[in-house]
Amino acid sequence: MLRTKAILKYLGFILLFNALFLCISASISLFLHEDSFIPLLYGALVCAVLGIFPQLFVERIDDISFHEGMAISVLGWILTCLTGMIPYFMWGGEFTLANALFESVSGFTTTGASILNNVEILPKGLLFWRAATHFIGGIGIILFVLAILPEKKGIRSSIYHTEVSGLSMLNFRMKAKEIANILVVIYLSLIAIEIILLKIFGMNWFDALCHSFATVATGGFSTKNLSIAYYNNVGIEIIIMFFMLISSIHFGLIYNTVRGRKLNIFTSSVVRSYVMIIFIGIILVAAQLTFEKVYSFGESLRYAAFQVISLGTTTGFAIVDTPTWPIFAILIQMYFTIQCGMVGSTSGGLKFDRIYLFFKSLIKQIRLAKHPQGIYAIKVDGTLIDNDMELQTAVFILLYIITFFVTTLMLTAMNIDGITAFSAAITTLGNAGPGFGRVSSLGNYSGLPDAAKYILSGNMLLGRLEIMNVIVFLTMLSRKH
Repeated sequence: MLRTKAILKYLGFILLFNALFLCISASISLFLHEDSFIPLLYGALVCAVLGIFPQLFVERIDDISFHEGMAISVLGWILTCLTGMIPYFMWGGEFTLANALFESVSGFTTTGASILNNVEILPKGLLFWRAATHFIGGIGIILFVLAILPEKKGIRSSIYHTEVSGLSMLNFRMKAKEIANILVVIYLSLIAIEIILLKIFGMNWFDALCHSFATVATGGFSTKNLSIAYYNNVGIEIIIMFFMLISSIHFGLIYNTVRGRKLNIFTSSVVRSYVMIIFIGIILVAAQLTFEKVYSFGESLRYAAFQVISLGTTTGFAIVDTPTWPIFAILIQMYFTIQCGMVGSTSGGLKFDRIYLFFKSLIKQIRLAKHPQGIYAIKVDGTLIDNDMELQTAVFILLYIITFFVTTLMLTAMNIDGITAFSAAITTLGNAGPGFGRVSSLGNYSGLPDAAKYILSGNMLLGRLEIMNVIVFLTMLSRKH
């Protein structure tokens, strides 16, 4: 039985966290005398009021069940996206109701897909809020809240295990609070280091802050219409490529590397395979671009490296528009928008770990077919994988494929061309952002029908919540009624 008061209590904490960043955004607008001050202030007040009421009128809750944790996680993301659209919609401009919702969901889920034709027209307060949605959503607002929650029996554990994939917890036998704190510290440290480096290489402080939020969150919102292409600076591109890649690797492994532990990013077979696959993708795309004489070898390598890493980590920054690239190069990039980064990172998508485990399971099944009496075990970085984890991985991959196939069908029913529909379905479900066709790297989603924007907004949430959590939550609601 779900306790409504318990759920409301912790949804209130989440809204108060949003209110804090809306207040910071409003303060920037006030200081710069911008017309976005009132919309941002109104958004902050709505979040603050809705967040404070449960704290005042709901008694202390000393325990949270797994199902209540699930409800807090799913409803927390939905409520965050709905309240986050308030400043956009009130400010106006290109932000119709559908557009405001799309931009809000895209920001919080770190998808980075946009409906804006002119980003640079936005006031700085609104640009900061747009970047802040990446910051909040990158590691997950739920984990930020977990890191500051007071010690209470079972609360952190119940909420944490609904927010974080079981696959990401292999080899990490820590309490939920310890893991949440580690993730937050790594996250903030990466952002701080990148801000300083981007400033050194030519960005102003504001752009460095916004782009660092977007990079480490693997989001992709830029303050410029041309994204990273605006700067035409190889140094900036290299810094962003490095931080996109490192942010797509399990944060626990980054922590282990810093602490000098045995299992780290250099010893993990999954990380080595992940980096190798990205490297192969870069070489293949660069070779094709050079062979087709689209660019010189140097330019081909530069563009291929940035675009493959950007899409493969679900960040979505761009230094070149890709619709005119050979179909071979486009298909390779499409694969990376399906695979994406690793579990335990800010990256979205299917996750490389699942693909890695799937192929290990496939090899196991082939061996069993040849030798039915044999006993075979799968290990990932020294940890034995049980049959339940194998089954969960296979089911998730199947659900993922069905979801983007159904989304593609719905979009094509609206007379959206095949390449646009297919890539939009994949990139929104994978939280990767830009696709191909009408939604390419330097394009946007503004030309799609409102109905498509609502569907893709739902797709982004499904991707961020990893589909199964939403299905479980809906079955809980149906059972309740």
